[in-house]
Amino acid sequence: MDSRSLHIHHHHKEVPLAELHTHLGGAVDAAILWTIAHEQGIRLPTKDYWEFEKMVTVNTHGGLHGVRQLDQEKYHWTELIQSSPLAMESAVHGTIGGAYRANHIVLHEIRYNPMKRNRGGEQDLDHIIMATIRGMERAFLEYEEVRAGIILCLDRTFPFRLNEIIYQKALKYQKRGIIGIDLAGPPRKEFHMKDYVDLFREAKQRGFGITMHTGEEGALQEMRLVIEKIEPQRIGHGILASRDRKLMRQLLEKHIVLELCPTSNLNIGIVKNLREMKRIYRTLYEAGVLLTINTDGPEMHGTNLWKEINFLCDHDIFSRKELDEMIQNAFHATFISQS
Repeated sequence: MDSRSLHIHHHHKEVPLAELHTHLGGAVDAAILWTIAHEQGIRLPTKDYWEFEKMVTVNTHGGLHGVRQLDQEKYHWTELIQSSPLAMESAVHGTIGGAYRANHIVLHEIRYNPMKRNRGGEQDLDHIIMATIRGMERAFLEYEEVRAGIILCLDRTFPFRLNEIIYQKALKYQKRGIIGIDLAGPPRKEFHMKDYVDLFREAKQRGFGITMHTGEEGALQEMRLVIEKIEPQRIGHGILASRDRKLMRQLLEKHIVLELCPTSNLNIGIVKNLREMKRIYRTLYEAGVLLTINTDGPEMHGTNLWKEINFLCDHDIFSRKELDEMIQNAFHATFISQS
């Protein structure tokens, strides 16, 4: 280990960090999920804790093939378990407090889809959302240094009508800490981004931060449309832009910030290996695109924000100085108001 990475390891606790891209479904420790599942009487496919832990985490690089498999095999369980107000409150409270204590994360944006947690309509969305707000507010009481906010995710696998309801709920709770909306989920033939242009543009005018999962896998057309027609402030992943000079130039000109999630990219198999990661990430960086480093879901991916930063430094993908810049980028790109 050279002095550079030592430097970064050494400053571990003093440097405050910001996490912009983490899914609540991937941010809760397996042991807590296990307890919550039992408290709620959810019938799990296994009675063995270690088996369960394997079910809700991704242990190996390339262990999954794409976002669809991640959704079906991992998030399916974490979302089911987090599908009561009680569970949601403790999940958010625990995630914010844990990240602060372990990684000194003082600015924390957490995203989730409330509709994947109402058990097909049996739980009330408002109760789910209010519970997460309460969990967040309880964390503020405990840790004065922390600022946090919630992003609600729409989903590509939902019909427009359901996604619209999630947006309406975001509006309803905008004053209570819902700071943005996102679009997640695997690519689908039935999903057309153009149907969502007006919704996202309106959300932006109403003061929401917009971040979207696009350019993570598949083709680039969708990302082009998003950048030209919606102009979100941030894009989740967006690494496919590295193939297209014009697209990178647009990201730079429109100050669209990319939320990189290194371990997640390797785990899901979107980036094949370190050599490919270095090529993609360096191409984006050298084109001047603003980058931030995130976990995507620390517990699910077996990582945390410092691990991500050190990983990039130790493998010579970015220098300490470049990583410091990215830490700052995250503070500038947050949707949480400075007041």
